[in-house]
Amino acid sequence: MRIIAADHVLPISSAPISNAAVAIDGGTIAAVGPRQQIQEKYSNAEIEDFGPAAILPGFVNCHSHLELTAMRGALDAVEHDFRSWLLKLNSLRAEMTDDDIAAAAVAGAREGAAAGVTCFGDIGRFGHAGVSALKEVGLRGIVFQETEFSPDNRTADDDFLKLASKFEELKGEETELVRVGLSPHSPYTVGSRLFELIAQYAIINRVPLTIHAAESGEEVGLLTKGDGFFNDIYDRFDVEWQSPHCTPIEYLERLGVLSTKPLLAHCVLVSETDIARIASNRAKIAHCPKSNAKFGHGWAPFEKFLDAGITVGLGSDSVASNNVCDILEESRFAALAARNRPDRKRFITAKEALTAATLGGARALGLDHLIGTLEPGKQADIAVVSLDHPAQQPVNDVEAALVFSSNARDVLVALVGGKDLRI
Repeated sequence: MRIIAADHVLPISSAPISNAAVAIDGGTIAAVGPRQQIQEKYSNAEIEDFGPAAILPGFVNCHSHLELTAMRGALDAVEHDFRSWLLKLNSLRAEMTDDDIAAAAVAGAREGAAAGVTCFGDIGRFGHAGVSALKEVGLRGIVFQETEFSPDNRTADDDFLKLASKFEELKGEETELVRVGLSPHSPYTVGSRLFELIAQYAIINRVPLTIHAAESGEEVGLLTKGDGFFNDIYDRFDVEWQSPHCTPIEYLERLGVLSTKPLLAHCVLVSETDIARIASNRAKIAHCPKSNAKFGHGWAPFEKFLDAGITVGLGSDSVASNNVCDILEESRFAALAARNRPDRKRFITAKEALTAATLGGARALGLDHLIGTLEPGKQADIAVVSLDHPAQQPVNDVEAALVFSSNARDVLVALVGGKDLRI
């Protein structure tokens, strides 16, 4: 038995508790409450007091690309041109060896752990790298095996068999902490036939899916009008592809993909009808405000997602399009961006942003029965954040202090299943 204590404990599922503690029994949470009460109940337990700090559920980064960590800053010169960014990304990735990719994924996982991220929803073209990285660092997560460039229906059956083979091989590497899923990359890189095959497979085998959707104006233009630079890429590779002349979200619903309740990354350019479709199908959203802003793609309607009852988690995306893996800073940016939308009806609160960074991400990955809140019986996936910096003082509102005055550098320690990940 072990007790960790601090000036503040934030269960997320209930109000913050001052001068509080968390009792940990092996890998699970035994009790949460006032420090004196916990110490009296477990009088023989070892106690670690973090003093001016906050103990809360570990942060969940529900949309990342750990294998791209080596590309931090390498694409910044072309990020104003999404076409050039995508082409250069694929070119640089093709030059990386298996060892390069594995090392990049480990570096990204370590960066996340140091920032209090205890769980990743990671997308990888080379899924083994993400799985191995999470295992090496001791993190929890779901690694989604990503599709290759496969928009042509003529090759769909073969493409599916290759993907299913990769997935089944990756599934053999699962552990209690690290699970696997599938990621049909996006509506412009996966053909309709392949989407349907993946959706059927996911439903039958209960495989979690995540998809980039409604991320950019170029994507929406292609899907709704059939125009834009993607057509040039299709011509270059002799791809047959026809626009469905509808929004990306409507397209995914038509194909039966939304019925799998996928985790949709970005959803920057969505209509009110799109939001209703996402909500009615109980799909989830990985909100990546900093990556979206860095590309100039726009501001996803975070407030509208929440008000529609959609589960929303936060994602850093890759450091090739964000530069840092810092979910505390992502929560701050999410709140400020939502407040700055011209169509906002209310202010997103610090509590809502913090919930998205923890419980929202856990729900988005289907792991909220295990993590996301500090409650007896749940896994002891915990982040401890110092509140001792002058820029954080005085702490009049602990949720506001965490969201608006803190970042990754204030994280003291992360625990996964009760195991200390001090890096």
